[in-house]
Amino acid sequence: MTVIAIMDLGSNSTRMTISKVRSDGSYEVLQRSQSMVRLSEGMQSDKQLQEKAMDRTIEVMKEFMETAKEFKAEKIVPTATAAVRQATNQQVFIDKLFKETGLQLRVLTGLEEAHYDYLAIINTLQVTDTLIIDTGGGSVELIYVQGTHMVQAISVPIGAVNLTEAYLERDKISAKALFAAQLAVERQFSNVPWLQNVRHLPIVALGGSNRTFAKISRRARNVMDLPIHGYRLTAEELFDIFAEVLVADLDERKKIPGLGKDRADIIVGGMLPLITALQYVDANQVIFSQAGLREGIIFEYIMQQTGHAVVPPVPGDMTIDDDKN
Repeated sequence: MTVIAIMDLGSNSTRMTISKVRSDGSYEVLQRSQSMVRLSEGMQSDKQLQEKAMDRTIEVMKEFMETAKEFKAEKIVPTATAAVRQATNQQVFIDKLFKETGLQLRVLTGLEEAHYDYLAIINTLQVTDTLIIDTGGGSVELIYVQGTHMVQAISVPIGAVNLTEAYLERDKISAKALFAAQLAVERQFSNVPWLQNVRHLPIVALGGSNRTFAKISRRARNVMDLPIHGYRLTAEELFDIFAEVLVADLDERKKIPGLGKDRADIIVGGMLPLITALQYVDANQVIFSQAGLREGIIFEYIMQQTGHAVVPPVPGDMTIDDDKN
């Protein structure tokens, strides 16, 4: 039995899952922690992580370390995604984090992030022939699953934080700003030729912005006993929720049941990639997932340490790119 702590430094939030992994391949989540640190805030076109954003992220990582010690974690896996991956001062942050916490950060490529998303979905949801969309603060991972195998994937540098900072107002969203942001997303998708092969397939959506759709829906339906993991919405239901969020100003968005106040200023940018993808591939259903990167790392660890089988990608049958500008 091993207690493992997995830390995920995203562009918007920093999360940690502490799990107990048993020799038979089973595992139990002991603790989940999350803090909205906005690591990518202010990066803009020069892709520089800002001092304040780095400092508040490191403070949260120190808190995570203390929690991991309380649970006697024997293995700690600190990972980072889009914000650090894209940063021109990446090494400055890595060195600063190591100096203050002793953590050696692993910066995931877009390929690795997509692969862990895939492992999480394929091992926790009964889905085949689908498009997985993971929307974060600074990137979107698109994964084409044919049968149960990952055959295509890409990470594109658009997300809730950077779309908002580049195009959208944080209060009332203007038509001009929305149009510019939507064009930016469509341009990224148009550079992914294999998306034409996933038309009409269902979408599996993960990431905090995407799960907000499900949370709003559950509140509106008064079905809070239904889990987010596996929750389903039609395209029309998603469009209606997006319209409700879009017409509201910041104060009104903060009052929408199911929409977290600390996400209200960037939620339109966070929802836009999924809304655009629905139209782009003409999907009629979305299945939501609570599992993602951290669960994928857990499954990989289980496979390596116990031999417990997980579904591998098809060797030599993938065309996968990291972040593209």
